[in-house]
Amino acid sequence: MIGYLRSLRSMPRIQAKINAFTQEKAAMINVKIFQFNPLQENTYLMYNEAGDCIVVDPGCYTDKERDQLRDFIEAKQLTPIMLVNTHCHLDHVFGNKFVHETYGLELHIHEGEKQVLEMAPTSGLMWNLPFDNYTGSIHFLDQTSHLTLGDETIQVLFTPGHSPASISFYASKSSFVIAGDVLFRESVGRTDLPGGNPAVLLKSITEQLYSLPEETIVYSGHGIPTTIGHEKRHNPYVSG
Repeated sequence: MIGYLRSLRSMPRIQAKINAFTQEKAAMINVKIFQFNPLQENTYLMYNEAGDCIVVDPGCYTDKERDQLRDFIEAKQLTPIMLVNTHCHLDHVFGNKFVHETYGLELHIHEGEKQVLEMAPTSGLMWNLPFDNYTGSIHFLDQTSHLTLGDETIQVLFTPGHSPASISFYASKSSFVIAGDVLFRESVGRTDLPGGNPAVLLKSITEQLYSLPEETIVYSGHGIPTTIGHEKRHNPYVSG
């Protein structure tokens, strides 16, 4: 259910690089990265100086991981205001129910991912990763939507191809995009899962992501962050 994870044997080094990319700056959106579950999925918290935060793709699977997410939120005195998924493969939705029950947040996804979300527990059994799915109200986002965190507007980009209706979150002022499993450092998301399509993925990357400024940091669903400029020059699957 994941993209290309080619560095599983060097996780301490990768985790150090992930931590180095975590943004912690006043007057802009901060990004905290957690690496959760056996599929080593990246969960993100976007938060601002006022203490509001948006939870993106909570992949926390174990009690220890759920505690890690909750402890950070408490230590920073953050107030979670929104729960969103870039897409609904199982490793990105394990923690939806926990976030909903802990903070009272309802889920926001693209409508085209609803069936993927509904099938996630079945996929979990296939991977020997059973879990209780989110069953609360669902709110739909599309490319006309935006998220608001303080005075910054976060644009929703429609980036299908890895999944039927994956979306990415672009914060232009803070110069980053959370891209789910669409684009990785020198790799791309797999397209052999239901709803995947290589031609559609290529179009999403070239038209939606590669059109962003080159200095834009790309926070991916797995692995270390990268930049749009680096991928346009060095990605062997999609050149700029």
